[in-house]
Amino acid sequence: MNPNCYIGRVTFKPGFQPGASASKPLPAYDAGAGTSRRQSSWLATSSGVNTALIGHVATLRNRARDQIRKNPWAGQIISSFVANAIGTGIKPKSKHPREAVRETLHAAWLDWTDESDTEGVGNFYAQQALVVRGLFESGETFVRLRPRRLGEGPEVPLQLQVIEADHVPLFENRLLPGRNIVIAGVEFDAQGRRVAYHMYREHPGEFLSARPRGLELERVPAAEILHVFERQRPGQVRGAPRLAAVLARLHDLDQYEDAELVRKKVTALFAGFITPGLDVDHVPLVERAPDKDGWEAPAFEPGLMSILPAGSEITFAAPAEVGTTYDPFMKWNLRAAAAGAGVTYEQATGDLSDVNFSSIRAGLLEFRRGIEQFQQATPVRQLNRPVWRLWLEQAALAGVIDASDFLADRGAYQRVQWIGQGWQWVDPEKEQKAAVREIRAGMTSRARVIAARGDDIEEIDREIAEDKKRGDGLGLVLDSDPSAVSLTGATQAKPAGSALPDPTEEAAVLNPPEDAPEEKEGEEE
Repeated sequence: MNPNCYIGRVTFKPGFQPGASASKPLPAYDAGAGTSRRQSSWLATSSGVNTALIGHVATLRNRARDQIRKNPWAGQIISSFVANAIGTGIKPKSKHPREAVRETLHAAWLDWTDESDTEGVGNFYAQQALVVRGLFESGETFVRLRPRRLGEGPEVPLQLQVIEADHVPLFENRLLPGRNIVIAGVEFDAQGRRVAYHMYREHPGEFLSARPRGLELERVPAAEILHVFERQRPGQVRGAPRLAAVLARLHDLDQYEDAELVRKKVTALFAGFITPGLDVDHVPLVERAPDKDGWEAPAFEPGLMSILPAGSEITFAAPAEVGTTYDPFMKWNLRAAAAGAGVTYEQATGDLSDVNFSSIRAGLLEFRRGIEQFQQATPVRQLNRPVWRLWLEQAALAGVIDASDFLADRGAYQRVQWIGQGWQWVDPEKEQKAAVREIRAGMTSRARVIAARGDDIEEIDREIAEDKKRGDGLGLVLDSDPSAVSLTGATQAKPAGSALPDPTEEAAVLNPPEDAPEEKEGEEE
């Protein structure tokens, strides 16, 4: 009898593997073989997320900024990420049941976005991009909510101040009276809730500030601060730069490429070499002073034709080329850098030489799924929603919206859908045809399709109605009006005395009986 047939019935002890020697148990995972020769140098800690971050995130932050400033690959990666995550802005669409209220909210919000910046430089959507850019390179961004007095600033008295991560010190860690604790500059109460942020009044690395007490810490209530960062582990207090996993690779690639460029530049300086002949005294001819005719060793220049002394030889330089390994080496490392940063290789480099329609579409679909997850979990959840809620309160306070109606049903006002900039497809015609089929099949709605393109269906419908009204007034007949022109471009004519078709007859045409003879193409009745 085969004893192995009973192995599946026994209860294994930790470290036991069927067929292994009892004196040398095998690990359950290869990476767990810490004592093996291969993994003995693999050092991994069990430190908590905040312990791991606090000691290193300042260096990571500074190096990420350095690479983004100096390394073209890093600069393109962050630009591509921000352009896709924010683009022209993630904009609100109110879900209030009353159309009049929705229109009031959208109009007031649009006016406010131009005055949201405390510095007066950008609008709210530019601030969104700035927040995400800071999150990418520094791991996090803080936004301070600045309510204003009525009549001071925008009509809805609220502005936002975007603050870099350096304003909250990483090494501000202490216990406070009353059981509160400060971890990396963030104060928590006994229940683990964020209650305050300890912030420098000025950027600690800005030496041009002349304000007094700029480096004093100020305790700012958590209700006034939005902390935007990606949480990667439970209990994480501060964020890490998105480039953290690939900073060393990007730095080494940049240095390697620079060294290769210098090597090519140096070798290109050597056009050729002259081997001089010897005179009767065995002195190299080119080492002599110019002869009576003024001859001396020529300098290379374009179009040079020179007569050399007898016995001289010239050898042209043949510098070594980069070789066939340069391109694949750079591509694989840039692919790794792009993957670690959350973008595609094509977006990081602009190199589309190895893609076709199917491969680029598949890559973009995966990338966009990640971007949509990031949008909802980070800028929408941590920035847009809190700003919308406070903006509503300030709008009610300023009389921009009906305060009594708002207080009676806050939920109706707070319901909002945040719509990002629409995606542009490689082959829009195919995507549009597929969308039309889904709408006609009842699998989706025009509202969803239009929202996926970053537009508002109510605004689109109003524009279509206005276009039609204006066109009818001018006597225009356009393909965009299906009531006037068919899909093939023929004018829709309605003879006098005609009526709408009988629904039963139309159903019979669309769904003929199974035994009905099939009409052949081109056959007349």
